[in-house]
Amino acid sequence: MVVAFNVTGGEQGPWAVLHVSGELDLVTSPVLRQRVHDAVAEGRHSLVLDLSEVFFCDSSGVGVLIASRRLMRSCQGRLRLILPAEGAVDGSHVNRVLGALGVRRLFDVHADLSSAVTEESRPLSA
Repeated sequence: MVVAFNVTGGEQGPWAVLHVSGELDLVTSPVLRQRVHDAVAEGRHSLVLDLSEVFFCDSSGVGVLIASRRLMRSCQGRLRLILPAEGAVDGSHVNRVLGALGVRRLFDVHADLSSAVTEESRPLSA
């Protein structure tokens, strides 16, 4: 079975939003890394990664998320992740992976897009 990986972009006020779907792994993670770098190169320093439709994430995917966080911090930017409790199929796989690795607390995590792009919103607890 071939699973399509897709990253689509958009804007929500001052936020650049990248909607990611499919498997985030060794093969596909360079695509997301490039899209994040492209957003920063375009001067977008407020970025939301909507990972609610990612149903598999390996260490390469986690590496891209950590590198994206580092990049955004280096340019005094902001990175928010959308990791709903009920994500693709049976819950957010990315949420479970980040929690198992003990790195979820590094990210500003929100349940949905409206929460992620609201300035006074509070992230979900780790």
